[in-house]
Amino acid sequence: MHRVEPAAEYYSEERCHILELANDPEDPPVSIARARVEPGVTTRVHRVRNTVERYVIIAGNGRVEIEGMDVQEVGPEDVVEIPAGARQCITNVGDADLIFLCICTPRFEWDNYEAVE
Repeated sequence: MHRVEPAAEYYSEERCHILELANDPEDPPVSIARARVEPGVTTRVHRVRNTVERYVIIAGNGRVEIEGMDVQEVGPEDVVEIPAGARQCITNVGDADLIFLCICTPRFEWDNYEAVE
């Protein structure tokens, strides 16, 4: 077990705040991060090569755009699966922070991230 310090949250180049909950090279099958998108913000259009992402919406309301899929409105308890390599972004369409867990398989590595805007 390990404890995560809330102060470890950082603002990423994706235009959202990230708190890494579990991302360890010793556990390559999965990583978990908490993402926080401020009201009115759209994350960068990007893709993550070789990595499937799942967004588990915790709080707030958003609109997710994934290459090859219809645009979807999302809210608490929704789960969004993003195929490896698909262009994607999420917009906070509410008045409060949009908060979700990002579960990546295999684990997220910045080397696989590609901004495509």
